[in-house]
This record gives sequence, structure tokens and C-alpha cells, in this order.
Amino acid sequence: GSSNLLLLSLSKVMSSQVFERFYREIYADLSVSREESAEIKQQFVEANPPPDKLVWLRSTSFRIGSEFLTDDEDMNVSLLRSINAVVHALETTCMSPVFKEDEKEEEEEDTFDKETVENFYREIFTDLSIDREESQQLFSFFREMEPSPSQLIWTRAAAFRIATEFLTDAKDTNISLLKCINAAVNAIEKTCMKPKPFELKVDPPASINIDAIGTGASISKSVQYLWDLDVNRLTPNEDYEINVQKSKKPFWKEDKASEPLFSSVDTTIFSRPTYKSFCALLDNYTPETGTRERRSNHELQENWAFLRAIMQTGPMQFCHKYCVANSEDIPEDKNEFMKLLYRIWFEFYSRDRSGEGNDSSGFEHVFVGEIKDSKVSGFHNWIHFYMEEKKGNVDYRGYIKPRNRSNADTNNDDHILTIQFTWHGVEKTVGTSFIGVSPEFEMALYTMCFLVGEKENIINLDTGVDEFKLNCKIYRFGRDKISTGFVEAMEHFD
Repeated sequence: GSSNLLLLSLSKVMSSQVFERFYREIYADLSVSREESAEIKQQFVEANPPPDKLVWLRSTSFRIGSEFLTDDEDMNVSLLRSINAVVHALETTCMSPVFKEDEKEEEEEDTFDKETVENFYREIFTDLSIDREESQQLFSFFREMEPSPSQLIWTRAAAFRIATEFLTDAKDTNISLLKCINAAVNAIEKTCMKPKPFELKVDPPASINIDAIGTGASISKSVQYLWDLDVNRLTPNEDYEINVQKSKKPFWKEDKASEPLFSSVDTTIFSRPTYKSFCALLDNYTPETGTRERRSNHELQENWAFLRAIMQTGPMQFCHKYCVANSEDIPEDKNEFMKLLYRIWFEFYSRDRSGEGNDSSGFEHVFVGEIKDSKVSGFHNWIHFYMEEKKGNVDYRGYIKPRNRSNADTNNDDHILTIQFTWHGVEKTVGTSFIGVSPEFEMALYTMCFLVGEKENIINLDTGVDEFKLNCKIYRFGRDKISTGFVEAMEHFD
């Protein structure tokens, strides 16, 4: 029980609302005492955010801060100091400097000039907006400056200090100023800092192991853990909006959706490490089976970059720990486990016997999709669906009604949808996809079912909005590769 409670508390500690509320409490009196400073650090330590969450945590500290702007200059100066204190706590707790103190020769030290930095900030803040060109200037500037760890804190604090010269009594211009400081801090973090390695502090409790409760119940409980650990999942109607429109039976010919499925997606999410490295893989494949896949060195590096990024997240680290606890064949060493992931997901094999050979892989089939015998097969990923829909390659045709009449209605906040669509003019009669989940969640789910689960795994999942009974099906290619993996929604309750 205690590990279960710990996990629940961790997912709550890392939830968006908790941090928004926490920031509001900190800013309420417009000052951060030494005790509060320690408390902020402790909050970040307990939350143990993965690298993908750090940008959100920092930009949210600015967004919530903007609620406390007034027409009183002294109070606004105090607010900037408070935001700086929050950012300082985040950076010192969760990040480390890229440049070392001793890496530079003595005579090189002089390249860092405080006055140059201050004047650069003044130049950037003057018009209260930062366009793409200025954003690139920021990045180049800090790369050339290479502030050492001791200079780094001064450099970031100086952004806030110089910004106080530009405060006015107009709230709108002050909000623009906050956005400029956030952009400057973002450039500092991206060029001079890196996230500390992420370590999941929770072990799968022995009470949910296969030995204790059997494979089916064990997989079902562990998938709920994955869900609760997915702090990188998007929030419906906040980070994205979908429009499910009308339902249909799989064999009905007519299109029941005149509009796209995705009305909007906040595209800033695609700069998060796991989303960004996932998206880089989507154009590495040929949809038609029978056409030999060829992989360049660059594409090989992209595959490994994706695996490294997802292994810095809660869901994948939980998946690794769970698989080690439930199978003697799983390597405990993280690098060896990544090699195993590479083999099951990315090594090519022949799906179309009449083709040129090596035309497919588990990753391509499940996440990207393939066209075989004039049918779409695989293609279970919402991110790729959104990207292809935007390009005009996908036509959403409506959602499929569940067989069970007592089921809840399908609506725009569902995280699991069964849909019909065409891709490049070829139909996918029925397919189920998770919506809004992170790439690491799906990789962890299918990997876990493949390595220690059964061919069919019944899962009861509480998404926080609805409850679903799912069948996660995993088919093998040969002994050690994924042929396909997907979920079927069997029941759905509000």
C-alpha cells in the first residue's frame, strides 16, 4: 500500500494544478523569504519532474506571476524578484551547468563582461517583444559568452534586474515584458544548462507482481501506474481540442465527420524532448509494405536519441523496473535495456513476403502506419494522425460506436477513441488510439505487454475523466520483435 500511496502522491505533486496553486501562494505576499526559498526547492525535489516538464514549470511561473502585476512599480519590482527566486530554485534543483568552472584558460575569463550582458538585455527588452531573429540572437549571445556556473546565476538574475528598468504602470506592457524575460531565461537554460538525469524514485510494489496476483491483474494494475506517472500527457480542451462529430458502424460507407478530428493543438508541446525526438522519426519510413526500408546514419541517431529521451521519464523507467521484477530475461542495466528496446521496436523485418525484404518494423507499424493490400494497417498514434491530418493526408470519417449499449457517450475529452479514417485515400475501417498521451506512455505500455504480458491483456484504466475496459493486444514477429500492438475499447463508463 505505501508504495501505491507514494505513487499517487507523486502524480498529484507533479500535477499542473498543484504547481499553479503553489506559485500563487508564493507570489501572494510578493516576497520570498529564506524559508520559502527552501520550501520551493523542496517542492521541486518531491515532484522530481522529468526533463520534459522543466520548461512548463518555468514558463508557468511567469504565467502565474503575470496575474499579480499591478500599477504599483515597487510591487512589480518585488514580483520580478519573486519569480527570479522560483526560477533560481528550479534551475539549482533540477538542472546543472553545461560549462565547467575550470574549462577555460585564465586569459579567456575576460570574455565574460557584465556590462555587455546588461546592455544586450536592454537592447532586447526595448521594444517589449522578441521575434524569431532576436530569439536566435539570444541563443548565439549566450553560446559565445559561455557563462561559468558562478556567472550563470548572475546572468539570469541580471535579466530580471535590467527588466525592472522597463516596467510601466500599464499591465499589458508589463505582461509583454515578462514574456521577454521568460524568452531570455529560456535561451540561458537551453544553451548553458542541461536537465539533471532523471531517476524514478518509486519501485513497482511487490503486491502487483505477476507472482503475487497473476499476469492479467498485474499488467492491469501496472498500466494504471504508467497512466498516473505520465506527467507529459496533454490536457483535453487546454493543450488540444478535438471534435468527434458523429458516430458510425465500421461498415457504413458514408463520412460522418465533415470537420477534422483535431480542431487545435498547442504546438509548443512538440519542443518537449520526447515529443520532439518522436516527431523526428515519423518521416523515416515508406508507407507501402513490400518496399525495402533503408536507414541512414542520421536516422539511426534519431532512433537512439528517442530511446534516450524516453528513458528519462517516469513511464519508461517504471516499465524497465516492472519488467526486471517480473522476468529473469530483462537486463537490469539501463543501456542493455535500451538495446533490447531497439531490437524489439526498430530492427527491420519482412512483412510482405512478395516484396523486397526488410520492409517493416514494430515502431513503423504501430506508430507510423503502413499500407498493405490497399488497407491501412497499424497507425495507432494520435501525434502522427494530427500531423497527417494537418497536411491533408488523413480524412477523419467519424467515431465507431461501442458494441455495448450501456457505455458512456464518446465526447471531446475522451483519452481513448475508436475511429474510422482514410490515409492517402486508403481506408482504416476501425482503429483505436489513445489521444493526448505522451510517446513514452505508449512505448511503456506496449513494451511491458510484449516483454512480460500475454497476447491479449485486459486492462481496467481510470483516466481521471472516464473509466475504460481495454484489451491490449500484442503480436510478435518471430521471437523478439513486435509485429503490432494496439488497444481495443471493450467498455467505457463516465
